[in-house]
Amino acid sequence: MSRIDWQKSSFSGDDSNCVEIRTGAGLIELRESDDGHVVLRTTATAFTGLLGAIKAGELDCGA
Repeated sequence: MSRIDWQKSSFSGDDSNCVEIRTGAGLIELRESDDGHVVLRTTATAFTGLLGAIKAGELDCGA
């Protein structure tokens, strides 16, 4: 995967504190823009499950 493939959410606007994502080689990679050397790698199935849990509010900590 090349370093130019990172995309950030359109909700981030011009803010540099955002989660970026890229895909390739059968994996999805996530990183925080201000700590770009730390990368979380996962499968599309696991990522879909994470997004579903977030949308359903299953991960809300009550903050």
